[in-house]
Amino acid sequence: MQSIDTVLADGPTAPGDTGGSALIITCVHQGFELYGSDRCFIETVRALRAAHPAARIDVILPRHGPIVPVLEPFASRVVIEPLWILRRKGLARRLTIDLPALPIAVLRAFRRIRASDIVYINTTVVADYLLAARLLPRRSIVHVHEIPEGAVLTILRGLIRWSGADVVFNSHATARAYALPARTGARVVYNGIAGPLAINRGDYDGSRPLRVLMLGRISRIKGQDVLIEAVAALPEAQRQRIELRIVGSAFEDEARERALAERIAAAGLAERVRLEPFVADPAALYRWADVVTMPSQRPESLGRVAIEAMAYGVPPLVTAVGGLPEVVEHGRTGWIVPSGSPEPITRALAALIADPAAWRGYGRAARARYEARFSEASAAEGIDAAVRATLRRSRLRGPPALSVG
Repeated sequence: MQSIDTVLADGPTAPGDTGGSALIITCVHQGFELYGSDRCFIETVRALRAAHPAARIDVILPRHGPIVPVLEPFASRVVIEPLWILRRKGLARRLTIDLPALPIAVLRAFRRIRASDIVYINTTVVADYLLAARLLPRRSIVHVHEIPEGAVLTILRGLIRWSGADVVFNSHATARAYALPARTGARVVYNGIAGPLAINRGDYDGSRPLRVLMLGRISRIKGQDVLIEAVAALPEAQRQRIELRIVGSAFEDEARERALAERIAAAGLAERVRLEPFVADPAALYRWADVVTMPSQRPESLGRVAIEAMAYGVPPLVTAVGGLPEVVEHGRTGWIVPSGSPEPITRALAALIADPAAWRGYGRAARARYEARFSEASAAEGIDAAVRATLRRSRLRGPPALSVG
């Protein structure tokens, strides 16, 4: 175990007594980069620090990465230690060859939970902590940010039910996908995002190419391939009036990145489409964009990139999957098109290029919707309410209550 940061707030070595001693909060995260779920985790830790300034907040990560220096101002300690993470890639090996190491991981998680007043587990794939949570009831919260499918969904739903942890879903779509029993302590809290003070001017009038941004991890779920096909299907005159930037990288999969670059070249789009590596701070990208697109082909639990775009006053073009329709109001703050093929995206892009005046007010409406539903303050209030409710139940040792909405 390697400690990365120094202790910012001293706390007790045993949980439960907060009347004069610091609350001990442990926050566990499966990532180490600065993608959407990582930034959500950072915002949660920051919110917990603001709500509990005297608490000892220990952050547990599986690896050192760019997330660490961003967390350090809010965490008492950032600790790197092995986590039993169920990723889609390598899942079969994890559940077979690697299985004998699971008891040690669960024991390590059990000790962490036992030494904490409350444990916040970010995402359902941190299996060791969810298994250990069952042994110390009413002390853990799992924050669900993903909508898996098939066998993976069955496994993760089973883990949540086994854990007995209270549950925070990031959208109603996510809650519906897991379909947990009514007795589960669960609530929906939309992800909150710190937006810029000033929004973009929204000055696209057709006199220059339409600037379209796609930001996110490269994968079949996110739909980069479908977006390329959609742009390639535009008539030549309209292809010349669009600039597309696809920004992101594939998780430990350089072959997928090369394949996407080859697809762009094969479609004859090398002059219209730029494939760029992941950036830690996407602010300049949102300032550049006229439209941000999420052409997702599998369920998105919510759609952080769409929310970030709205914070900048940039209308999003998204597919009708998962929680994305909860973010965008079609025909007012952006556009929602069917998934499954490139044609709806092609038609939407063609319409945007042809008639800029028709959507000139969308940016301001998008910013207003962000402020009303997806602000950082709103999410912080929801997360802290969940933490306080779990703490109350822990002290009362009463049954969990249901509050979805």
